[in-house]
Amino acid sequence: MKDPYTVIIRPIISEKSLRLKDEGKYVFEIARDANKIDVRRAVEEIFKVEVEKVAIINEKPKLRRMGLTQGFTSKRKKAIVTLKPGYKIEIISGV
Repeated sequence: MKDPYTVIIRPIISEKSLRLKDEGKYVFEIARDANKIDVRRAVEEIFKVEVEKVAIINEKPKLRRMGLTQGFTSKRKKAIVTLKPGYKIEIISGV
């Protein structure tokens, strides 16, 4: 079993993730080698909640340019975690 603190890198705070929070869904950036089972165990262990569902999204790198120089953003992996009714993650609730 992987260390839960290496599976979940950070919560993602955006307009969309704050809207999803009202539905009991929370968005995290996760390690590239993590799967749904790893994410479920990590969230349940770190935040002491029960997870109903996990959806994983692989974001491709985007091309970015500044003048003649161009490069790519980093690719990342996100997880949308749905909690069972009655559970809440307090770290994100203060935002």
